Amino acid sequence: MSPLYPLVARTPAPSLAGLSIASLLLAMTGAAGAATLSAGPGKTYVAPCAAIGAARDGDTVEIVGDWTYNGDVCAIARNNLTIRGVQGRPTIDAAGHQHGGKGTWVVTGNNITVENVEMLGAKVPDGNGAALRLEGTNFTLRQAFIHDNENGILSNANKNSNIVIEHSEFGHNGSGTGQTHNVYIGSAKSLTFRYNYSHDAVIGHDLKSRAMVNMIAYNRFSSTPPGKTGSTASGKPSYEIDLPNGGTSFIVGNVIEQPAINDNSTLVAYGEEGATNPGHDLYVINNTFLNDFTGGTFLFVSGKVSAPALIQNNVFGGPGNVTSQAGAIQKDNRRVEKPGFIDRAGFTLRPLVNDVVRKAGPASDPWSSGIDPKGAAYNDRRAEAARR
Repeated sequence: MSPLYPLVARTPAPSLAGLSIASLLLAMTGAAGAATLSAGPGKTYVAPCAAIGAARDGDTVEIVGDWTYNGDVCAIARNNLTIRGVQGRPTIDAAGHQHGGKGTWVVTGNNITVENVEMLGAKVPDGNGAALRLEGTNFTLRQAFIHDNENGILSNANKNSNIVIEHSEFGHNGSGTGQTHNVYIGSAKSLTFRYNYSHDAVIGHDLKSRAMVNMIAYNRFSSTPPGKTGSTASGKPSYEIDLPNGGTSFIVGNVIEQPAINDNSTLVAYGEEGATNPGHDLYVINNTFLNDFTGGTFLFVSGKVSAPALIQNNVFGGPGNVTSQAGAIQKDNRRVEKPGFIDRAGFTLRPLVNDVVRKAGPASDPWSSGIDPKGAAYNDRRAEAARR
């Protein structure tokens, strides 16, 4: 397994030695009894929330796609549910409705997985509604399109929760106050945010996370120029990535673009609200930064963070300061005002034959450098990766 992938703690399988025969039979019956509930035209349940309300722990809810479900709002209160679109992607439009003053789907259950849905229109009286409001422990989102809500995802503080978001698109979420975002993760145990496209936040951030550990890998953060057709309307984002409380954080292999029209000239911010998370180690590796503004800072690191950030093998294209942290460790980066890409406007970011960024990386991968700003956290991940 590549060391650039997030490492997920494995829970040992429970021993059967201490289980009574009755307990074992009950566990087997529960596993065998998981059901699949179908929602949509001509199905047992007309709308997703009816099926979600009827589900039991461990069930799967399948929602017929290529169909719009208007005003279908509810709590997801069971545990270990999988909710997924089938036969196309279903659209969940809040259409002026909300659940509990919080949003469209309020996830109070644990270990919930949502796949292949489109969600829009979440609005509530206090202006802080979310398409997905996370209140339980552990959540996974895959292959979703979340757009035009006050918040795309908003999670409560839960230091036991691991959140995984992958292969999804977030666009034009935000109420315009600067306090609402495409994705806003509260104080979680960990966030894994990978293979996503987050763009055009409305004054807020494309991604904000207070998680203690963040793996932000292989995503695109950008915005649509005004007047250009895109999957959503153009936005005016603040930070592309905001990690306001620090945390052990890996920003790896992303394309991070600041548009000419923005609400903050910094692309990535770390620890600016106080580095209150246990880890203060930041690794910014193998990214392409593009600044279409007239200036600013690519990577702001708060003066409250004493550990030096590792900034290695990145391309910084456009004007601005690389980082605000004087002691940051910078290795094998390329800084060019106008990098030569095949099609920068269309984000085909392969370098031209004679461009300065071509073959500019180090002889060995940056993870082999052994640089460790904080101590055990970095080395533990390298050691774990080597075992895989």
